[in-house]
Amino acid sequence: MSLDTALLAKKNQSKHIFLIDDDASMRFSLKGILEFLGYQVNVFESAVEFLKITVEVAPAVIITDMRMPDINGLELQAELLKRGRQIPIIFISGQSTFPQTISAMKQGAIDFLIKPFDRDQILSAVESGLEQDEAYMRSFKQSLTLEERLNSLSPREREVFELLAIGFNNAQIQEKLKIALPTAKQYKSEVMRKLNLGSLAELIALKNRTY
Repeated sequence: MSLDTALLAKKNQSKHIFLIDDDASMRFSLKGILEFLGYQVNVFESAVEFLKITVEVAPAVIITDMRMPDINGLELQAELLKRGRQIPIIFISGQSTFPQTISAMKQGAIDFLIKPFDRDQILSAVESGLEQDEAYMRSFKQSLTLEERLNSLSPREREVFELLAIGFNNAQIQEKLKIALPTAKQYKSEVMRKLNLGSLAELIALKNRTY
């Protein structure tokens, strides 16, 4: 692996791809390419299997075959829209009709690639999808008012929030609040989840905006 590829792989470690295809050889091939470049790849044999999970990571993108048993690509796309998580979708297909392509794009698909496609095509589509998801998540976070976000915290979680904002670590929170270390860690995790924050830097920025 070259230095440039290694740096790219490190950069991609926080980016998630959900690959859905009933073709085992296609899953194996794409998974290998994407993991080599550092992406976190989750593989599913069917849309039914994928819909059993809840996507709680971002940025994320879905790569899915259009023609699959039980639930096809368009039906999967429609179900995700109903659930409210607008994960960018890249469709791949060995065969498809023009109306399917139009329907997919109208519902927000990033790209529609016909097999066989080359490596650069899929990687370009993936990066486009991830950028879109990052923008969506930023917009989503900004749409929540500070009051709504902070009011979602319990009194104890609000205490933990205030301590985190001034730089307390888990051990210091444990000592200050006279609680067990696992409890301190759990409170911190809940604060970050409820406020939809990805880092302590975001938490401190949120705290600064409350003044």
